[in-house]
Amino acid sequence: MGRWEPGAEGRLMQSAMELYVERGFEQTTAAEIAERAGVTERTFFRYFTDKREVLFGGAVELRRVVLEAIVDAPTTAPPLDAVLAGMFAGAALIGVNRGWSRQRAALLAANPSLMERELLKLSALGESAADALRQRGVAPLTARLAGHTGVSVFSIGFDTWVGDDSPGDFPACIRLALAELRELTADA
Repeated sequence: MGRWEPGAEGRLMQSAMELYVERGFEQTTAAEIAERAGVTERTFFRYFTDKREVLFGGAVELRRVVLEAIVDAPTTAPPLDAVLAGMFAGAALIGVNRGWSRQRAALLAANPSLMERELLKLSALGESAADALRQRGVAPLTARLAGHTGVSVFSIGFDTWVGDDSPGDFPACIRLALAELRELTADA
């Protein structure tokens, strides 16, 4: 493939995932990913700062979508409901490719440094959600608790969705996790 053909980013992502699954994350180089995608290594680095970013590059877009939905939630919405609006918007973004998400989840689970990065990104998303709530006038402690709780519900819903026995699509799995949380805290 010519190096200026369209779709290079998608080909790089697909090639990287194939190689990560075949060889393992640590054993795969950016040069090998580029070669499989039919582009130069320089083109790889035009799209990704390193081979980890193939797995985490969507975090910026996820954060944008989540925060936009929190800001756009009705002003009368309780803090947790506003955050959940963001989480459902994020699920709509991610939920279009369960196969990719399942492969990504397996790679992260098998690589502690990637899992650590995932947890840091989720924590940062919780803090961003809390900031969005504070801008809506929510008290700091409430905002932080709602932000991180919403991200936890999102994360557990995601894990359920990519599991072998998923009870439905990503939003359904978030609703299931939320129902469990509400049942758990009903007597608190």
